[in-house]
Amino acid sequence: MEIIQVNELSKKAYQIRKLTLELLCEAKSGHTGGSLSEADILSVLYFSKMNIDPAKPDWEDRDRFILSKGHACPALYATLALKGYFPLESLSTLRKLGSKLQGHPDMKRTLGIDISTGSLGQGLSAGLGMALASRLLKKQNRIYVLLGCGELQEGQVWEAAMAAAHYKAANLTAIIDYNRLQIDGSNSEVMELSPLADKWRSFGWKVIEIDGHNIEQIVNAFEEAKQTVDCPSVIIAKTVKGKGVSFIENQVGWHGRVPTKEELAKALIELDERMKTL
Repeated sequence: MEIIQVNELSKKAYQIRKLTLELLCEAKSGHTGGSLSEADILSVLYFSKMNIDPAKPDWEDRDRFILSKGHACPALYATLALKGYFPLESLSTLRKLGSKLQGHPDMKRTLGIDISTGSLGQGLSAGLGMALASRLLKKQNRIYVLLGCGELQEGQVWEAAMAAAHYKAANLTAIIDYNRLQIDGSNSEVMELSPLADKWRSFGWKVIEIDGHNIEQIVNAFEEAKQTVDCPSVIIAKTVKGKGVSFIENQVGWHGRVPTKEELAKALIELDERMKTL
């Protein structure tokens, strides 16, 4: 992969992070940590891998993306705005009454949202339904589902995983934002997930383990998943909650906390400094 492409996708991820922090500060509520940890994944999907067209949001042959951990939608909204689904100015309406940008994704209000999410554990089931429907219709599109690691403690995830392997839904790719933290603490404190890769393998999935902040690894992982034709794929992306801002990184208290104006200013300076190194 060319260095220039990696750098452009990295810069896009930093733009997503900056916009995310700005809109969260404006809203005075929302989820910061998990939004920042998924930014690199969203950058690669929306600006490199997914076959989508903002001018045709209902295009039947488009790839689909499901943010199963719907509370992390601020980063998705920032991504959709940067992609051109709606104006950047709309981001300032996050969580306001009557806004199209609610605290969880709403497919009836927001262009670019393929399914409403928020109740954890349901996204993979919806993604499997889309994948099987596409196969029945002989479509070549792909379905991507991004899950949080704490979300994997929901039993419905594993019912969907078992069914997806049974039906050989090779056009389905799950991505785990594996930052190891959730609202009540670390995964190991709340409900241990290890050995995570072995669990998915035992359910019949192709498992790809990567650094979830390494753009080249993310791109290659999606390509490997696309080349897998006999089973669904899961990308276990090892990430850092709050990635990009030193005083937010790996801090469980930032799961559902937003920056003050002073913290926002500090964070934006830090992100700008990091972008200069690309």
